[in-house]
Amino acid sequence: MAQTGEFSIISRELGPMENFIYLLHDHASGRAAIVDPAWEVEQVIDVAKQQDIRITDILLTHSHNDHINGIEKVLQEFDAQVHLTKAESRFWGRDITNPVTHHGGDIINLGESEIEVMHTPGHTPGSACYKLANNLIAGDTMFVFGCGRCDLAGGDPEQMYHTLKKIKSEMPGDTVLHPGHNYSPAHPTSTLQQQNEGNPFLHFDSSDEFVKYRMQVHDKVRSDPYEAMSVGEVRRCMLKFSGQD
Repeated sequence: MAQTGEFSIISRELGPMENFIYLLHDHASGRAAIVDPAWEVEQVIDVAKQQDIRITDILLTHSHNDHINGIEKVLQEFDAQVHLTKAESRFWGRDITNPVTHHGGDIINLGESEIEVMHTPGHTPGSACYKLANNLIAGDTMFVFGCGRCDLAGGDPEQMYHTLKKIKSEMPGDTVLHPGHNYSPAHPTSTLQQQNEGNPFLHFDSSDEFVKYRMQVHDKVRSDPYEAMSVGEVRRCMLKFSGQD
């Protein structure tokens, strides 16, 4: 659990796909936002009830089933507002009653805590990360030493390249990454500085090379649990699959 005087970030790993479900708790108001409610979401609901926390908001990083299959259970217990990007709402096409749709740069006020919506396409057209102080709730945009697939419906590896490049260049190294899946169990969270040094997807300066690695090479040379890779290790993998090694 990450905690400051103003807010707490409570996480639970749930379901067969090692999803992280997050509860962002604003201390002053007693309000909370649940991020990507799925699987045995009752466990997170129970935490909220035990601590007298009101879930008033549901934040979706994207609309794949493993990140949204617990929405109804949350809505049965709390009168919560669903948030997602406008682009993801169009991609998903599901009729949710009065969702709040966002553009990148929008601010969600959760009591006294400000949550910035970041539009981070690549895994899906409307994928979002949520920034709370120096914490990045990243969904499937970035994992610890990994990133989301781009071969599913709506995926775009070139968009993912530009998204990750922007995160790397614009966000401070002490930002704490909270991924959507626990694919590196020894490191459930990480700083962006650690990712800049060891995440293979952040080692590319060419979108063509990134796309080749994401779509053709990565899954042949790596499987979770993920560990850090150096620039040299990534280059050797690329050379191997280019027939130059």
